[in-house]
Amino acid sequence: MSATIGELEARASALAAKFPDLLVEAQHVAQTVSHGIHGRRRAGSGETFWQFRQFEQSDSAMTIDWRRSAGSDHLFVREREWEAAHSIWIWLDMSPSMHFCSHLCGHTKLERAIVLTLAIADLLTRGGERVGLLGGRLLSGRGAVPRLAEAIAQNLQSNRSAHNIPPDVEISRFSECILLSDFLSDDTELSIRLDNLAGQGVLGHLVQVLDPAEETLPYEGHTEFVASEGGDKVVTGRAETLRALYQDRMQSHRRALQSMARRLQWSFLLHHSDRPPEQALLALHNRMAGYESDYRYRASSQPLAIRSNESATRP
Repeated sequence: MSATIGELEARASALAAKFPDLLVEAQHVAQTVSHGIHGRRRAGSGETFWQFRQFEQSDSAMTIDWRRSAGSDHLFVREREWEAAHSIWIWLDMSPSMHFCSHLCGHTKLERAIVLTLAIADLLTRGGERVGLLGGRLLSGRGAVPRLAEAIAQNLQSNRSAHNIPPDVEISRFSECILLSDFLSDDTELSIRLDNLAGQGVLGHLVQVLDPAEETLPYEGHTEFVASEGGDKVVTGRAETLRALYQDRMQSHRRALQSMARRLQWSFLLHHSDRPPEQALLALHNRMAGYESDYRYRASSQPLAIRSNESATRP
């Protein structure tokens, strides 16, 4: 359905008014997922033992654990868990296409993406991490999530974040970023922006949020399709005849996204907005907890071994 600028502004204002409810939902989702999960563990300076690993040429001889190495043909290093706060930047796509909601789902993609944003921020700040909107400032502590929600609401009402690709910003090396979007944008432009982020030594996670109708094209008969961005129209007398070709195009586009993520050694997660948000949140948290220990900040030029997860896809 077509939407004017005024209609989009009205939608944004209405969505901003829902933020108290969305914040409550996000906190409930985070509390549900937090039971049974462990904190994100990273090697670094600290007092808590994490794991043994084989000695590498770049390691100091002082780090060798001689007791562990004595019973083996290899030298082992004792690693400790990193206790310093980590920086996680979140980009939330607020472009017009994210306002889409079909008859198969009771909320927009943007509403679901907001809930996931606030829920993962809740989990991370409880673990002592610092979070912030990409291009904004980092927040920490108990008041971080409400302040993050307020910043998102302000961006919605001011229309400052209505772009469908992440902003071109500089962030510190070894930070982490989470990008939530439908990613229904130009592959080339998106690839350039992701390359810029990854080139700064940043670990990233792509979370594609789609309405179920955008996967299945469940329409039949005479149908008019209107692009959310640009207003282009396609009218067909038998929408069902487009289904196979449309689904092929969507799968091809997703493969391109997965290829981008694989090339950058980032993770990729697909979430349908009619599914429980807990599924996506748990999958994302597991990505962040397990992927980081294998990542080693691009120490290897080989593709990473990808851990499987039933609730999401990985490149």
